[in-house]
Amino acid sequence: MGRVEDASDLAETSSSDGGRALLQSRLALFGRVMVLLTLLGYAMTNLVTLASGHGGVEELVSGSSLAMLGAIVALLVVWLVARGGPLPPGALRALDLLGMVVPATLLDVMALQLSLDLRPDLHSRHLVMLLVTTNMAIARAVLVPSRPGWTATVGCAAALPAIVLAAAADGPGEPQMRAAYAFTWLLIAVMTSTFASRVIYGLRRRVREATRLGRYTLVETLGAGGMGVVYRAEHAMLRRPTAVKLLDLAEVGERGLARFEREVQLTAQLTHPNTIAIYDYGRTPDGVFYYAMELVDGLDLEALVRAHGPQPAARVAHLLRQACGSLAEAHEAGLVHRDIKPSNMVVSRRAGQGDVLKVLDFGLVKDVRGESGDERVSTHGMIVGTPLYLSPEAISAPENVGPASDLYALGAVAYWLLTGSPVFAGTSVVELCASHLSERPVAPSARGVIVPPRLEALVMACLAKSPSDRPASAATLASAIAASDSGAWTQHDADAWWSVRERAEPIVADDALAATIASDGAPKASS
Repeated sequence: MGRVEDASDLAETSSSDGGRALLQSRLALFGRVMVLLTLLGYAMTNLVTLASGHGGVEELVSGSSLAMLGAIVALLVVWLVARGGPLPPGALRALDLLGMVVPATLLDVMALQLSLDLRPDLHSRHLVMLLVTTNMAIARAVLVPSRPGWTATVGCAAALPAIVLAAAADGPGEPQMRAAYAFTWLLIAVMTSTFASRVIYGLRRRVREATRLGRYTLVETLGAGGMGVVYRAEHAMLRRPTAVKLLDLAEVGERGLARFEREVQLTAQLTHPNTIAIYDYGRTPDGVFYYAMELVDGLDLEALVRAHGPQPAARVAHLLRQACGSLAEAHEAGLVHRDIKPSNMVVSRRAGQGDVLKVLDFGLVKDVRGESGDERVSTHGMIVGTPLYLSPEAISAPENVGPASDLYALGAVAYWLLTGSPVFAGTSVVELCASHLSERPVAPSARGVIVPPRLEALVMACLAKSPSDRPASAATLASAIAASDSGAWTQHDADAWWSVRERAEPIVADDALAATIASDGAPKASS
């Protein structure tokens, strides 16, 4: 989905950044298209003149050619100014008005002079001029978004010089008659362009209304998963980056929708800096459930390893401690994530800090205290999560999963970061589940990876089959990682890594994030 801001408001008083940017880009498009068409007209006119024997090379600098060159220069100025830096609304209005009136007037002069040069006996030469003005007015109405009233204003301003020139041109009848004829012709042209602008404006308004959720306007699609679609959005008053997720009723059902609404209410209570912030949630008038959350430009841990390979132990420890902080707050509040995996963790450089981790998508969160409300919308007896990162108890007794289940999954994430491989590989969900239940994991160092012994021992402890054999809590695990032999991953190290990456492959905003916050489309085990 492209931008859906109503840029036409800028033709009068709007201060919308998205609308202003779109209007400016459309003015640049109008200038570019008209420059190309006028250049083509200049070349064709002179070729025809030379081929017909009505003139020589001197025709390249004749009055009509100079007028056309002047129009090309004016349109080129519109193009270059509009494609430059951001312009305020007043400057855009002036550029729009002058970019129409000046070139149209010069092309009117060209049309009159050219018809005089080629057909001195042609008495209705002003008709050619009127065609030029008409075509420009309609082209502008189609290419440049504006309210119908502003389109009519610009059209009338461009028509006025044409009416004066028509009265002054040689032709049959009195000047007043020629002016009245030109006025009638151009009135029809202005009305036609205004009608076209009204139709386009109305369509844009309907699109805008269709893509508005409360105070949020959907701007573009970031990604889609099995349960819904994620959009970049703009708040009507606030300027912070926002992602809005819409849940597909056909996929989740009414019961699932009620569960999601309850779980969003729970996770909105979390405030840890390494947890994605949920700003708002609600339902549209037609019943579509949505929630708005923090938008992060970064790289998820799945993509990180796939693009850059296994990560240094010091960096892995740095990321794990942040994840532990997020989970510690959730567990303290009685919430279990239940879908910890690399694609649900995004690392980014923000606020001058490198390697800031965010834990995302608490969409499968469970309230282990049983205080969340109606048990009829619970997932009792259902295996939830992603097969590669399921704990043994999430498979054998999913209704009894607790914080230790998240620590098992976090250990599997650490294993992925250190080795570039999942803990277990399988060709089916059943095979993966069987491995989690009974197979002993291969130590990372046995895969030929150099891992500090104490850090490796912590990872393997997280992967213990019995919850009681794992670290006692996320906070305990964070302290143990900090005291391990993983080494230090400094701010300098993080900044250096991000600087190299940004030079080698500039970040396209939200490419990795789109896959992350729409990650409910990843395979999940269910029964």
